[in-house]
Amino acid sequence: MSDMMKEVVVTGAHAYEVRTVPRPEVKGDYDVLVQMKAAGVCGSDFHIYNGSNPCASYPRIPGHENAGVVAAVGSKVTKVKPGDHIIVDLIHTCGTCYQCRIHRKNVCENVLVCGSGYDGGWREYFIVPEGEVYPISSDVPWKDAALVEPFAIGAHCTQRGRVVPDDTVLILGTGTIGAIILQTCKAKGVKKIICADISDSSLERAKEYGADFVINTKREDLKQRIHELTDGHGVTIAFDSACFPGSLTMIMEPGIICNAGRVVPLGFVTVPEQITQAMINQRELDIIGSRMSCYQFEPTIERMENGEFNLKGIATNYIPFSRIQEVFDKIENPDPSVKKMVILFDE
Repeated sequence: MSDMMKEVVVTGAHAYEVRTVPRPEVKGDYDVLVQMKAAGVCGSDFHIYNGSNPCASYPRIPGHENAGVVAAVGSKVTKVKPGDHIIVDLIHTCGTCYQCRIHRKNVCENVLVCGSGYDGGWREYFIVPEGEVYPISSDVPWKDAALVEPFAIGAHCTQRGRVVPDDTVLILGTGTIGAIILQTCKAKGVKKIICADISDSSLERAKEYGADFVINTKREDLKQRIHELTDGHGVTIAFDSACFPGSLTMIMEPGIICNAGRVVPLGFVTVPEQITQAMINQRELDIIGSRMSCYQFEPTIERMENGEFNLKGIATNYIPFSRIQEVFDKIENPDPSVKKMVILFDE
């Protein structure tokens, strides 16, 4: 094992460096030294690089969708041992605030998010506490293990939204997270799922994952199509995974979401929406926030180990860490055919 390693540091908007630095060493009793094997590239990583992530500070090593192998452990670590395959949690929490005490640690008062609030996994090695690693079977390929975190988001937001089989679901935006929400809703037995997007290729993928109806909002009027597909009632729950300015206001319109419906926004758009109290209370809508995931890593890992997810087409581009420039090139020059990138670390 070399004493040196490489790391990728975003130094500011549209600027990064690849640095050679000393490999970290286990010092604490509960430290786990992770050798990175795969890292998913999330939309939030795009925003960090573009300077538009409101939660990020610089300089910063991105990456919160991290999978690796245990290289070394502290003297009191019992959860994992060297050689184990693991998934790394994406948050540091205090464990003592109100939110942590009621099992909502993802919105801990003192939460720090990997890759934006503290340095993430776009480096060959890093140290994490024992409590933030989760074993995963070595039978799961690294390229798939890197997808645990986004699938955990799907589990969390559908749980927050109280999805049941009788729901009629709208998923606005069928990128990575929208596609995963779709699969999660299907697994919950939902009989009618409507997906809307501006990308034909994303909508075709949604049909492969089980979408009952798809709407290309470039060519079709969303409200009119929802009216037709729901006999004028509207959907019972809408997930906003498109997250563009105005998207939340749009799906809250009468005719899209039904009375007593639930709306689950998933983004961090900072542009004010055109929402009034009357829009919510006249129809008693539930607006349900959903951030990252909470206690979903272990059940998601189990489902992945059991082969319950359709992973085909979730990630489309696998890029060696030694060619990290290609990741930034694709961030700078978006290509609709690139649905998700995964960084694979060199052996």
